[in-house]
Amino acid sequence: MKIQDLLKDVSVDVNANVSDKDEAITHLIDLMDNQKNLTDKETYKKGIYAREALSTTGIGEGIAIPHAQNEAVTACGLSAMVVKDGVDYASLDGQPAKLFFMIAVPQTGGNEHLEILAMLSTMLMDTQFKDSLINAASKEEFLALINQKETEQQAKEDQKAEASKTFTGTYRLLAVTACPTGIAHTYMAAEALEEKAKEMGITIKVETDGSGGTKNAPSAKEIEECEAIIVAADKNIEMARFNGKPVIQVKVADGINKAEELINQALSGNAPIYHSDHAVTAQSDESGESIGRQIYKHLMNGVSHMLPFVIGGGILIALAFLFDDYTIDPSNFGKNTELAAFFKTAGDTAFNFMLPVLSGYIAMSIADRPGLAVGFVGGALASAGNSGFLGALVAGFAAGYLVHGLRKLFDHLPDAFEGLKPVLLYPFFGILLMAVLMAFIINPPVAAINNGLTDFLNSMGGSSKILLGTLLGAMMAVDMGGPINKAAYVFGTASITSGNYDIMAAVMIGGMVPPLAIALATFFFKNRFTKKEQQTTLTNVIMGFSFITEGAIPFAASDPLHIIPGCVVGSGIAGALSMAFGCTLMAPHGGIFVIGVISNPFGYLAALIIGSIAGMLILSVLKKPLKNNS
Repeated sequence: MKIQDLLKDVSVDVNANVSDKDEAITHLIDLMDNQKNLTDKETYKKGIYAREALSTTGIGEGIAIPHAQNEAVTACGLSAMVVKDGVDYASLDGQPAKLFFMIAVPQTGGNEHLEILAMLSTMLMDTQFKDSLINAASKEEFLALINQKETEQQAKEDQKAEASKTFTGTYRLLAVTACPTGIAHTYMAAEALEEKAKEMGITIKVETDGSGGTKNAPSAKEIEECEAIIVAADKNIEMARFNGKPVIQVKVADGINKAEELINQALSGNAPIYHSDHAVTAQSDESGESIGRQIYKHLMNGVSHMLPFVIGGGILIALAFLFDDYTIDPSNFGKNTELAAFFKTAGDTAFNFMLPVLSGYIAMSIADRPGLAVGFVGGALASAGNSGFLGALVAGFAAGYLVHGLRKLFDHLPDAFEGLKPVLLYPFFGILLMAVLMAFIINPPVAAINNGLTDFLNSMGGSSKILLGTLLGAMMAVDMGGPINKAAYVFGTASITSGNYDIMAAVMIGGMVPPLAIALATFFFKNRFTKKEQQTTLTNVIMGFSFITEGAIPFAASDPLHIIPGCVVGSGIAGALSMAFGCTLMAPHGGIFVIGVISNPFGYLAALIIGSIAGMLILSVLKKPLKNNS
């Protein structure tokens, strides 16, 4: 499948006039619809926004590639547009997007969109080509440039494949590229490394660990013979195969932007030796992958897999209480009516997966696939042993390191046992030892700590809870989606399982304030912001009401000293007032849309308004008027 087969002149606009991300997506969908390959634009639009909710498709460098595989699509298609002045698309690098491609794939379309994305991403690595598209004067010129580039790129890919088949020497370097979504950055980093190595006269083979699967994986012989390995990845990959080799591990963005530096570093003779029996490997300072960051990544791997169960199940449980009648049987509140019982049963079932999933995926992040089963069992035993979220957290790390220990121990077994390790030895001994650890070492003290914390929270007086609400609300605004924000949010969701619903209410309101405070400031104090920033008012209102704190990130990133303090103070005030007004929340997400399940909803709205106004006022004082706000 070729790009030139999917991109028609009716779906190209080289002089688009849009003011924000929503308008950009709408216009691209309208262009796509010109191909008559959409049965329902709104359904397709929901698919686009569902993909954006996972992570922005603004890949940086002025490029955005929104895409969806959707039941409303009858045939694969592409639409494209150029916004000469750029538009804020919440791109990964925070820069405006100017060049847009939208991809539509039928529900039964397999992985065609991944192939198209890979080809597009690789082509757009050529800055000169990208700029020529942005500066194209007509549709015809735009399409001609793409056709010419795709032909050249295909010839280069064919040449590369042929060279790989006939290559009989040894690769000096091997590399692996991978990003969380396994799409654009994966292939852009691979292209950058390959091109720079070719330019330097160095042989390299790059494995891409993308959404369509692993491609171009090196053989055991190639790994043995290479001088060093570069791993440019933002997710965990299979590392045991590199045991004993010099390995540099960096972010995937470094693979794109620092290709020459990485190649020189890998071949310098100073790259750290990777040992597969280590849970966390030594990292170079430049990679930013310290031991603390590795632990954080393992934790976030568990949390990210856990959250869908928490959010989906939590909202269903909240709906059960909303639709139930407390007066029928107070002791059975949540299941008194048939509808409430349905929601409660479904929500409880999802919620029960929370701790095993958290523990299992932490362990898997540390010890690869053999750690998953051991971690799952550890999380389930934490739930049964009343050690709760904290116990599952400890169990996940314990399971990961336990399996690493077993791997090291079983390395001394004869080769005949190799096939039995993953299917018998690791799961049997891992689960057995995990059960022993949970029963005698982890559960007793952690359950005591967990119960003590619950009793402490339940016994907190009004002033103490207000202080806690202030702290949690402020934490949600400090880094807006970063580790501190996530720590407060995870504490809030864990408290739901202990029945401390007021904590979750304070956490959510703290996350809603920053976008709302900024929206109010851009509306009432326009002279503090550029025209482009003023156009985000409605977007930030929607994000704030939807509990998407990250909506404030572009402002905080561009001017942290003047933006973050106001947001932190406003969120802290809102969290304190939420506690003071006795607001509780049984759902771990939803923003204003779950107001029906918040106790004292009017008090909650008042706290939200007061906190947002306070944040706006502080922000307006700290941020001085611009001399030229164009």
